[in-house]
Amino acid sequence: MSKISKFFKGGGSAASKGRGGPSPQEALARLRETEEMLSKKQEYLETRIARELAAARQHGTKNKRAALQALKRKKRYEKQLSQIDGTLSTIEFQREALENSHTNTEVLRNMGYAAQAMKKVHENMDLNKIDDLMQDITEQQDVAQEISDAISNRAAFGDEFDE
Repeated sequence: MSKISKFFKGGGSAASKGRGGPSPQEALARLRETEEMLSKKQEYLETRIARELAAARQHGTKNKRAALQALKRKKRYEKQLSQIDGTLSTIEFQREALENSHTNTEVLRNMGYAAQAMKKVHENMDLNKIDDLMQDITEQQDVAQEISDAISNRAAFGDEFDE
């Protein structure tokens, strides 16, 4: 089965059909395949256009009917090429939107995991115990500062005389 018929007939994997739709990776792969196929078709049409133009020039004024036919074919190929350009543009836009959606989904999922982990970490923490602990730390820092101040003051050994 050709890529085109697979694309239009939905020849996807059984696993993706059972889940209710393709995964983002499967959809991206298909879009890339379609882009490649259309790019090859573009190249083919561009060579055909060049050939028809050369044929029209070759026949020139000698055989006007053949030159006209070549120009008509060239015009048809250019129309097809224009349609393919539009289709490619649409597919590229869709692929980029799908990539962004997939990225956003992954970011959201990871943020959910982080939120669950934070919830688990905070499970064993009691706000009252934390407040008491912080008060104890503050008290001990004050005591340490008082001790430090007492040690750092100059001793008054003999400096002060009592008259």
